[in-house]
Amino acid sequence: MNNYRTIQTVIVLLSLSFWGCNDNLTIDPEQYLNTEKVISTSENLNKILNNAYGTARASSSYGGGINLASELIGNGGDLSWNGTYVGPAEFNEKAMLPDNGFVEDIWMNGYSVINQANIVIENLEVYTDPDEKSTKEGEAKFLRGLIYFDLGRLFSKPFNASAPNTQLAVPITLAAVIDPYTLESPARNTLDEVFNRVVTDLTDAYNKLPASNSFYANKYSAAALLARVYLDMGMYDKARDMADEVIRESGASLTGDFAGAFNNDSNSSENLFAWQVTSQDVSINDNNTFWAGRDFGGRSGNPDVSIEDQHLEIYDDPNDQRANFFYQARGMATTKWKSQFGNISFIRLAEMYLIRAESNFRLSTSIGTTPISDINTLRMRSSAATYLIAIDLETILKERKRELAFEGFALFDAKRLGNEVGSIPHNANNLVLPIPQRETDANTNLVQNDGY
Repeated sequence: MNNYRTIQTVIVLLSLSFWGCNDNLTIDPEQYLNTEKVISTSENLNKILNNAYGTARASSSYGGGINLASELIGNGGDLSWNGTYVGPAEFNEKAMLPDNGFVEDIWMNGYSVINQANIVIENLEVYTDPDEKSTKEGEAKFLRGLIYFDLGRLFSKPFNASAPNTQLAVPITLAAVIDPYTLESPARNTLDEVFNRVVTDLTDAYNKLPASNSFYANKYSAAALLARVYLDMGMYDKARDMADEVIRESGASLTGDFAGAFNNDSNSSENLFAWQVTSQDVSINDNNTFWAGRDFGGRSGNPDVSIEDQHLEIYDDPNDQRANFFYQARGMATTKWKSQFGNISFIRLAEMYLIRAESNFRLSTSIGTTPISDINTLRMRSSAATYLIAIDLETILKERKRELAFEGFALFDAKRLGNEVGSIPHNANNLVLPIPQRETDANTNLVQNDGY
């Protein structure tokens, strides 16, 4: 099946014994796999890595949870929350509590992915084929770097490109935990330390991954994610150069129209990385659950997240396909998440054009092409009128919002650009997730974020 499934890899960590029993009664379950056996073959490590993709794609992370958190916390009036879940309502109200279940799930699922990646990285010697070993190391580091990037952005104040980032982010754990008796209680690392780890992991992934790798992460997935990271860090020269390389060399191309980039059963031509979904998966695509109307898989007739007039006013051409990429489901719904079983587009080539345009503009350069040319490329694809005279940074950022709306960028862009969310300053305490209560109760070395 052309899809990674969430394979349940059973790692038995504890030995069970019975007082007074003889060996005849000590029978291992048929599905028993001891730790040594699990990490002793490349086939088993591949299953763990495959499971790491599935865990990352779970609804609490890239199957919808992180997207929902960013869009609702970053919502300054473009969206309305109509659902009954308390957790997302707290996101929308910027009034999260430490016992918010959605926050806890983002944290726990993220560290589950990190630990599975660590298991693979620590046991690479079982691979006898050097190319396979390099690829699997690259995939594991791509996933680990991705998780640390978004955990750092969610649980910390904004990154400052011109000053040390000593604000606390999340703990960095690089050692695999396969024995519960070896669990440690790590303290939180600074955001600088977390972002340095992200860059190191993604650079390693970029250098080790092949140019083509089926629907798994490849060299250009890592390059594109590095472009996103560098943009967030204000390292515009590196962001520009990575985006330019992806545009020129990845082989990806924009779909013929805007609709072609979404709701696809297989990756589109502009997917640099997409999370795979099928009707046979256990995990739910919560992008569809929360953003679609009931007729298309949503929870209710009125989508849990509906689009308000404030957002619709950002489109400057009625012929722009993006201005019409909505449907009425009592409330207005985005068509981006209309398919229950469509792959989840995560890094699109369109984002690379936007990163190159913004970075070139900020640096007064024209690597690859001019900013106006990149912006017009996206507008032509969407049948919007092109710009004929010089454009400014505000124009580029508005185009970014038109193109990437509802894809999980709202909070992160507000924080990196210094924009208020409604009337809330970009560096306010309530735009940062609380460390989950479950974690601070279990680990006294975790300092809670300000305001909680």
